[in-house]
Amino acid sequence: MLATTLRTAALGALLGLLPGTAQAVIQGEVSRDPNGARAFVVRIESTQGEICSGTLIAPDLVLTAAHCVMHRAGYSVIAVDRAFRQRRIGVVAATMHPEFVPGTTPEEQPGVDLALVKLAQPLGADFMPLDPRGAGSIGTGDAVDIAGFGVVAENRRNTARTLRQAHLVSIGSLQVANRVTVVTDRRRFAETAGAGACLGDSGGPILSGGPGGYRIVGVVSWSSGALQQNGRRRTACGGFTAVTPVAEHTGWISARSAELSQVQVGAAEPARGNRSDWAARPPRRR
Repeated sequence: MLATTLRTAALGALLGLLPGTAQAVIQGEVSRDPNGARAFVVRIESTQGEICSGTLIAPDLVLTAAHCVMHRAGYSVIAVDRAFRQRRIGVVAATMHPEFVPGTTPEEQPGVDLALVKLAQPLGADFMPLDPRGAGSIGTGDAVDIAGFGVVAENRRNTARTLRQAHLVSIGSLQVANRVTVVTDRRRFAETAGAGACLGDSGGPILSGGPGGYRIVGVVSWSSGALQQNGRRRTACGGFTAVTPVAEHTGWISARSAELSQVQVGAAEPARGNRSDWAARPPRRR
């Protein structure tokens, strides 16, 4: 009864909070298992200095948040091999969900905050993509994991680029501009600061199952701070994490994945999509 009351109160209070774009897994543990999340969770970096996370769903395809790739910048994906050495690969094309509205913040735009990016070359057998078709739904009370390369606190930017994981719980769905699932620290229910997303975790996976049997059930979109915060400066981390459920969009993911698989490296145009899709231009001949 207490947990149900806390979940109801938390969802109600969330409507009155000002969220921010999801940023790092705070109060998480560094992922050190070579057979664990490093095999499918990657980092996305732009030439504008932005960092996001994503999930490898094919050797050359990454599922992430649309707001992570809505700018026409240069992007690269950093994957971590079994020895935890970083490997950087260029992104040649990106496609955002056609309902996403570029230029709006994730919590205010009415569309679906999902995107796919195509790598310049596939990753090898050292990596284990997750198949989104086996996603499954996120029910209220379900235990899930979050994984990402974000910071441990908003004022500690130097802690980004390390893969961390944390255990969370789903507290239900929320209709803001779009419909999201809300997850939070399963001991604190966002009453006080706990585990969750922070800077750099946008686009990262929400996972069910465990090592050897992980399934991606959601993509991190944005986060907010806890209900009770100390000090004058409010934080957008440590409270609620808003998630786009993958199971509701597997049709789009499958269709666009098939089209992106046909994109040739160096192609001048992206696969068919919406006006926000882009492809890297081939180098000019001199």
